[in-house]
Amino acid sequence: MKEGKSVKSNVHQHQHQNGHLSPFKFAKLLDPEASWDKDQLGDVLHWIRQVVALVCGLLWGAIPLVGGIWILVFLLISSGIIYGYYAMILKIDEEEFGGHAVLLQEGLFASTTLFLLAWIVVYSLGHF
Repeated sequence: MKEGKSVKSNVHQHQHQNGHLSPFKFAKLLDPEASWDKDQLGDVLHWIRQVVALVCGLLWGAIPLVGGIWILVFLLISSGIIYGYYAMILKIDEEEFGGHAVLLQEGLFASTTLFLLAWIVVYSLGHF
């Protein structure tokens, strides 16, 4: 068992040395000078949107809010945070990544699903 772990760690270290797998540093998330590739930025935007969806869904269900207008409010909040993050914090040129539409759509469907799931479950458990 130990031998299997040491082989995995050697492979992991070897990948880092060859440059095939670079470690992610959280300081990069707020650094406007950092370089981003399309996949890394897409992953970060996706997970930011998932966190926003979960928080909003839990909050909307706990308050309790009802009505379709709150779905639109979530979409505005979520898209506003994503836009603010890549345009104002990272200060990237959106055209290098396919434009505003591509960046704003990153993780949108999955986050909307998570938002609705959290909202419905918390509302149903807490208010029925």
